[in-house]
Amino acid sequence: MSLTGLFLILFLIVHLLGNLQLLHDDEGQAFNLYARFMTTNPLIKVISYSLYTFILLHAILGVVLWRQNRAARGNQAYAMTKVRAVNTNPGFAKNMAWLGIIVFVFLLIHMYQFWFQMHMDNVPYATYDGEEVKNLFEPVRVAFTDVTFVVFYVVCMVIIGFHLWHGFQSAFQTLGINHQKWSPVIRFLGKAYAIIIPALFALIPIAFYIKYA
Repeated sequence: MSLTGLFLILFLIVHLLGNLQLLHDDEGQAFNLYARFMTTNPLIKVISYSLYTFILLHAILGVVLWRQNRAARGNQAYAMTKVRAVNTNPGFAKNMAWLGIIVFVFLLIHMYQFWFQMHMDNVPYATYDGEEVKNLFEPVRVAFTDVTFVVFYVVCMVIIGFHLWHGFQSAFQTLGINHQKWSPVIRFLGKAYAIIIPALFALIPIAFYIKYA
C-alpha cells in the first residue's frame, strides 16, 4: 500500500505539470503536442501501464486490508481507537477505505471520458505544421464547461486531498521512516502536498468554466 501510494503521489505531480498547460493554451496546441508525446513515447507508455497496474493494486490492497480489519474486529466496536500513524487525523484514518473508493470511482469516470475516448478514436483531430494530432483539448473544454462536471471534479479533488492528508505521512510511517528530526518535515510536506496539488487540479476546471462557458 505504501509503495504503490508513493508512486501515485509522484505521478500526480507529473500529471499536474502537464495539465497546467491548459491554463495558458487558448488553442490547445501545446497541450495536444504534450499529450501526443505522452501517448506515443515507448518509455512513457511502459510507465503508463505500470501506473494503471499500481492504481488497481493500490485499490485492491486497500479493500483487502479494510476487510481484514473488519473481520478481526468482528461486530464489536473498539473501546478505544488507536491511530497508528503519528499525528494524523483519526477521522481520515478511519475513513481511508471509503475515501479511496470514491477516488477510484472518480478515476474510472475520468479515464472513460478522456483516456478511453482517445484510444477509441472518438476525439477530433487538429493539424500542426502539416501533421494531424488528436485534439484532446476539445473534450477537456467540453467537460470543463459543464457546471455539473466541474462541481463533481472539484468535490473529488477535495476528497483526494483528504485521502492524501493521511496517506502521505502514513506511507512513510509504514515504511519505518519515523525519526524525531525528519518526521515533522514529512508531516509538513504531506499536509502542504495534500492542499496544493488537489487545489491546482481543481483550479483547471474552474478556470475553464469561467473562460469558456
